[in-house]
Amino acid sequence: SSLPVGRGLESCTSEVRTSRPFVVSGRVVTLIDTPGFDDTSRSDTDILTMIAAYLSKTYEHGARLAGVIYMHRISDFKMGGTSKRNFKIFRELCGESSLKNVIIVTNMWSEVKREIGEAREAELASKDKFFKPVLEKGARMLRHDGTLESAHTTLRYLINSQAATLRIQQEIVNEHKPIEKTAAGAELRRALDEQADHHKEEIRSLKAEMEAAMRAKDEETRNELQEELEKKQEECLRIEQNS
Repeated sequence: SSLPVGRGLESCTSEVRTSRPFVVSGRVVTLIDTPGFDDTSRSDTDILTMIAAYLSKTYEHGARLAGVIYMHRISDFKMGGTSKRNFKIFRELCGESSLKNVIIVTNMWSEVKREIGEAREAELASKDKFFKPVLEKGARMLRHDGTLESAHTTLRYLINSQAATLRIQQEIVNEHKPIEKTAAGAELRRALDEQADHHKEEIRSLKAEMEAAMRAKDEETRNELQEELEKKQEECLRIEQNS
């Protein structure tokens, strides 16, 4: 496709982009690329608002999605808390009835040994805390090996599917809900509140440790704790700005 591909740590996609139309198996396909959550330049709330606005506008104009592709790097050592949170928001955005139109695509297979990648893939597909619940409701998991044929194989699964209406499109356009009242918006709010509470508890603990270090006249430990405290306070500020 004509969409840019990121190579570094900074987010490549900062806005919703569409590819030039192209043909796969006789069908005209247009890909839509959205920024991911934990974007390096925008808050998660901004990202969700941007995605929701685009999806709502196209839905109002009569465009329907053949499917949604969720990318997951098989090279990631584990699916951590942030990845799980992002997938929960994605699931709420799609809604249960649209999961049959979802394909989870694992990529970066060249970055890991085959047996390690296969073990991670099996774990992702078989555990309730990962992708098992959505796979049981009709979503599929496929591999992308970086080739054009591999990409086309994924698209062929979608182009003949019945068009999907995502939950967030239904909520905003048909039910006239504001973004924060949608299922995805509520999940993001819950996750941010949980994250903020966790950081505040860590800050309280660090302050208590700093006071103990000051009483013991342990300047080295106090300085280390001060640095850690400042990092946690910055993270709390970022979460507040994300809200």
